[in-house]
Amino acid sequence: MGAMTAIIPAADLAALTAPGTSPTERPVLLDVRWRLGGPPGHPEYLTGHLPGAVYVDLDRELAGPPGDAGRHPLPDPDVFGAAMRRAGVSLGRPVVVYDAGDGWAAARAWWLLRWAGHGDVRVLDGGLAGWSGPLTTEEPAPAEGDFVPAHGGLPVLDADGAAALARRGVLLDARAGERYRGEVEPIDPVAGHIPGARSAPTTDNVGPDGLLRSPAELGDRFAALGVTPGTEVGVYCGSGVSAAHQVWALDVAGVTAALYPGSWSEWTARPGRPVARGPEPG
Repeated sequence: MGAMTAIIPAADLAALTAPGTSPTERPVLLDVRWRLGGPPGHPEYLTGHLPGAVYVDLDRELAGPPGDAGRHPLPDPDVFGAAMRRAGVSLGRPVVVYDAGDGWAAARAWWLLRWAGHGDVRVLDGGLAGWSGPLTTEEPAPAEGDFVPAHGGLPVLDADGAAALARRGVLLDARAGERYRGEVEPIDPVAGHIPGARSAPTTDNVGPDGLLRSPAELGDRFAALGVTPGTEVGVYCGSGVSAAHQVWALDVAGVTAALYPGSWSEWTARPGRPVARGPEPG
């Protein structure tokens, strides 16, 4: 857990993937480029990616079909496991995931692998935008991995659990502040936030250089939001993607947090759930 096992700088990854590196030391590389609303990231992957990286589709392989459980519910374990084995993922080999640069999709892949029992997964800090090494258009054909999901690696929340946690601990809303306050809602049917949740936009986890803030800076950020030693912490967003980035940032800061995968898209799918608006938790 923590900074040493959740994040990897570009220079360190370059050293691990340099020519002559032992195959047993080279991590499995997953390219998870994705944008909310599309287009799919595979065409961008084909124009250039890290050598050896396999493309993974967030909407099809890192999430289930959208519905009452949210816009990006947890994937079927068999589908997720098959996608990871296709990419060469095995329990005994480290994995590095990356996206175009904001880290949201990469953190989703990191979270899912950790949740499903893989203990050695890191996100490339700064993603492809922070990578200065070689790129290739060659699609690899890795040997089949042996990874089989086994739940329990990271905690999760359902809607009732998120509501309860907002009252007994700290529930962080990772969406933009204006969505939290209910001033706008461009995607889901109701504007506002879960009563008791605190606004903590994911974008504040990253510095002006596009890299994740240091563990000390993140620790100060989350302490100011009420996350102190022993605090029970949960995170949600719109559909469970940017919230994974928040869980990742908390992990780098030394805090284990639960993810509410259904997030606001599930919360608002059932009429009658309470909604708070404005700058206060409510």
